[in-house]
Amino acid sequence: MSSFEDAETEETVPCLHMTFYHPCQGEKMMFRCLNFCKREQVRADEAAKFGRDSSVCRYSLMDARVSRIQFSLQFYRKLHSSECCFEIKNLSKRTKLTVNQTELGYLNKVDLPWRCVICFGDYQILAEVQEGESVDYFETHLHLAEAPILQERSLPSLPSLQPVPESGISSSIFLCQDKSPTEMDENE
Repeated sequence: MSSFEDAETEETVPCLHMTFYHPCQGEKMMFRCLNFCKREQVRADEAAKFGRDSSVCRYSLMDARVSRIQFSLQFYRKLHSSECCFEIKNLSKRTKLTVNQTELGYLNKVDLPWRCVICFGDYQILAEVQEGESVDYFETHLHLAEAPILQERSLPSLPSLQPVPESGISSSIFLCQDKSPTEMDENE
């Protein structure tokens, strides 16, 4: 047998990809202490903290409007499961944190969805979880966004969304043509 066949199976590492955006990044350089485009290992039993206090936070944001400790991410394994997840906790007494549409007050925490947008103040962070088997540590991979992650735009009032049938043709198409939908055989 070759050494390749005897080698330990390589374990994949969970990775949290985070893309940061702030409208004043070009002028104020609030992300200058973050290590972009290089994966960093974090021990599984450590909370990854984000905020302006570099003595406490692993990820420092250079902005006086950011709390000393803004939020933390904790890696954990679900009870009676091999599934690993992250939870996010708001550690700011002054600023609410939103994860997708869920608003978190001070000390509130939720499971981090596999893909979500974290917002506080003018900060927008796209978080994407890449699964892995390791339970000893996880990795973070930080990126810098050139444009806003969330685009605020005023949309004209849209008609209420209606379910689309399996045929893929919405009944609202027929209603717009002043024709009522007719029942069809699947084979037609």
